[in-house]
Amino acid sequence: MPDAVGGPPSAESARRAVEAVWRIESARIVGALARYTGDFALAEDVAQEAVAEALVTWSREGAPASPVGWLLATARRRAIDGFRRRSALDERYALLAGQLGEGGATSGVVTPPDPSADLPWDPDRVDDDVLALMFVACHPVLSPEARVALTLRVVGGLGSEEIARAFLVPVPTVQARITRAKKTIAAARVPFELPPAGERRERLGGVLSVLYVIFTEGSTATAGDRLLRTDLAYEAIRLARMLAALQPDEPEVSGLLALFELTAARFPARTGPDGEAVLLEDQDRRRWDRSAIRRGLAAITRATAVGRGLGPYGLQAAIAACHATAASVPETDWERIVLLYEALGRVAPSPVVELNRAVAVAMAHGPGPALDMVDELVATDRLAGSYLLPSVRGELLSRLGRTGEARAELELAARLCGNARERAVLLRKAAALG
Repeated sequence: MPDAVGGPPSAESARRAVEAVWRIESARIVGALARYTGDFALAEDVAQEAVAEALVTWSREGAPASPVGWLLATARRRAIDGFRRRSALDERYALLAGQLGEGGATSGVVTPPDPSADLPWDPDRVDDDVLALMFVACHPVLSPEARVALTLRVVGGLGSEEIARAFLVPVPTVQARITRAKKTIAAARVPFELPPAGERRERLGGVLSVLYVIFTEGSTATAGDRLLRTDLAYEAIRLARMLAALQPDEPEVSGLLALFELTAARFPARTGPDGEAVLLEDQDRRRWDRSAIRRGLAAITRATAVGRGLGPYGLQAAIAACHATAASVPETDWERIVLLYEALGRVAPSPVVELNRAVAVAMAHGPGPALDMVDELVATDRLAGSYLLPSVRGELLSRLGRTGEARAELELAARLCGNARERAVLLRKAAALG
């Protein structure tokens, strides 16, 4: 993959190629390696070593015809080398023990896997590999924070910085969580396999929360110059569909899938020709994906049919359905949305839910009562550092005619916002106030 005709490839083009492959295929690569080696931590480590080697080799020789095959083959060679080193070390330990009169047993010797034992890529096992990877990363031996960080890393392919932004924690904290998680899984000898149905239910909450974070990052990127990262969002949808097929009796799986489908249905209208953000009231609803809306509504129906009521994800999906089925912003059933947010606040209370409820109240009953709700959040300092709070407050103040205060809030929101596209919208709103 030369940069120009006759020119050598560059480090930058190699980096872009490696990042693209890793972002899309990391879960399949790590899953296949974990099945091959039987060692989750080793699989992730040799995958990272293969990525590091690709950055050097591809910048010199260009990307190969089969980038995934190249990474798998390189990682497998690294794994075999590791097994051989461990086997030789175990043999030396056994010999030393025999010389010391402690017996010469060699039962601890590790036999490296046979490189021809299975193909480096078995298409019939891909889905099982990825699902097994998800459930291993969400094993109960890990803390909830470690489960989320590890799954985002090895299944979602997110970097430490992206995970840190998603959870508002320092990057070293995320890195430490991932390292500890891999060591814990290795120490607990967690097998790489899909757990039985009963155990899957135990780990389901962690898996769903991870998919939610991946999709959220894809539907509104926390940083960078793109509003949408559809590769992440559609990967979360793909995994949610797999989970829904695996666990059809779990309403929250269907609820999460419905939320993803209904939110992604609006993607085609959320950005303009140059990638600029388009607000909900300005979107051309004819561009919304009607097939995705139908799939989302069907998933809500399945979640409801289970008969256990809607959980947090199902309630969010019901809110998304109100938007997806409305002809315009004024014709949206804002009263129903307020009630749904009230229910969501009871089953999964959070300051973000309260902020969204305030937005719905503003649409249903006017900006005055909504501003009182937002000012309560300001007083409790529960969303300190988030651009969302001053953004909503600025909108409400603008509707109340308090222009100077509104402009100051919108400018503050722009300073706090990490995404360039959203920041541009906030600055345009502030400038429009004079």
